[in-house]
Amino acid sequence: MYSVILFFHIIICILLIIVVLLQQTKGGGMSSVFGGGGGTESVFGGKGATPFFVKLTSGLAIGFFITSLTLVLLSRRPAPKGAVEKGLQELPGQPGEVMPEEMPIIPEESPSGGE
Repeated sequence: MYSVILFFHIIICILLIIVVLLQQTKGGGMSSVFGGGGGTESVFGGKGATPFFVKLTSGLAIGFFITSLTLVLLSRRPAPKGAVEKGLQELPGQPGEVMPEEMPIIPEESPSGGE
């Protein structure tokens, strides 16, 4: 799931960069390089491509925010436990664990040291 959303996030980022670079500024911007002003007006109507690019930029920005928030929420899942933590959980005598009543009796050596 995380990788699918990351893929869409990268695609949205690339498209957002392209759309922002293609928008017409006071000096003409990069859109004048790719066909000039006359050709784009006939394709997008009398007002040119400005309203289209503004709507497209807004939609891509909303998609960018949604995918960013989703990636943050998905990355907050608990980290996988290491081998030491798993081993400590398997040890007997943890709080709440019941110990067997019959414990093996270990003979003690006498303090005198001999028989």
